Amino acid sequence: MRILIAHNFYQQSGGEDSVFYAEAALLEQYGHAPLRYVLHNNQIHNMARISVAGKTLWNRQVHRELADLVRNQSIDIVHFHNTFPLISPAAYSAVRNEGAAIVQTLHNYRILCPSALLFRDGHNCEECLHRKVKLPAIKHRCYRKSYRATTALTAALAFHNWRDTFNTEVDLYISPSQSAREKFVEAGMNPDQIVVKPHFIDPDPSPGPGGNYAVFVGRLSYEKGVGTLLAAWEKLGGRVPLKIIGDGPMRKDILEAAGKDPSIEWLGRRPLHDIYTVLGQAAFLVVPSLTRETFGRVAIEAFATGTPVVAAHHGALADIVTDHTGMTFHPGDADDLTRCVEEFITDPSRLRNMRPACRNEFQRLYTGEKNYQQLIAIYQQAIRLAHARRAANLGLDLDENDVPLPDNQLG
Repeated sequence: MRILIAHNFYQQSGGEDSVFYAEAALLEQYGHAPLRYVLHNNQIHNMARISVAGKTLWNRQVHRELADLVRNQSIDIVHFHNTFPLISPAAYSAVRNEGAAIVQTLHNYRILCPSALLFRDGHNCEECLHRKVKLPAIKHRCYRKSYRATTALTAALAFHNWRDTFNTEVDLYISPSQSAREKFVEAGMNPDQIVVKPHFIDPDPSPGPGGNYAVFVGRLSYEKGVGTLLAAWEKLGGRVPLKIIGDGPMRKDILEAAGKDPSIEWLGRRPLHDIYTVLGQAAFLVVPSLTRETFGRVAIEAFATGTPVVAAHHGALADIVTDHTGMTFHPGDADDLTRCVEEFITDPSRLRNMRPACRNEFQRLYTGEKNYQQLIAIYQQAIRLAHARRAANLGLDLDENDVPLPDNQLG
């Protein structure tokens, strides 16, 4: 099986980049040799705005390069992660014309919502969910608070909705969670095209001993619930130490809170092995996100180290965190978060008993081995669908189950 994985890196590294790297490494671990096609948003600095808008709509250079790559390397399947803005949906057309199957991971809600978050002005927003033309997004300047940028992105989405690009040119979509899949189906996407495959952690960081502090890991921004976190810790009055890992626009707020409350410690950005150490030695992780996450990778990183999670009860976090592996609270409600923390600190045996359950959940659902099996099965299904569809276009009566799979399908 000849695999090509494609990704448009963001200017600031994030979870999507981590998944791209992890899945590529996983395929190599099992004997595949995936090719990579990558672009980086740092290129935008040297481009005119009109050029960026044009490439977001249809990048002709990417179309040519991918078509040549798929043809010359006899690619069987192309797995896209992020295509926004520089790869563009033109990539689907190029790959499809050359006969390869297409899989797209739905890391965010970009094809439904220009902000990609279904979140606006401090609350969840679905004004554009059922619209082919996302006009409310322009009104509210949902992309980078810019009329011009939002209009360009909205126009690109409208064009591809008019072409029916997202329904007809992708064989299968991967949703990291059932809750995210349901939102795409609600928006009108074909449920038969969307399969659920969670993210994973590999290699296994091993369980830690636990400890007496809470930890937050993530971007220091409003939508990640940092304000809720700080409000809850003010109510707790220093009773629970809190370590914060990450950076972002609310760094100043973190430093001010730490200056007033010595129980709060900001650790800045840390490499992954340090994060695992801090997680494994924590009593619990707090994930207070205000947005409906499509997954929540940091939660399963905590599970991998045996650490329970206190999370906002919505989106994928409501799927991932159960009564056996942590607690959930009403999103944005600092009082409810405080209640959860107080329940934990008054019953430390409950936390200790959760640690084996967290490890079991990780080993049951989120290991590299489990994920590889799921990923290859998805690739096989996409290849069958692509071959059957091409046969139908040629007037041949070929069921997808009759399609022979490429060699080396299991590495």
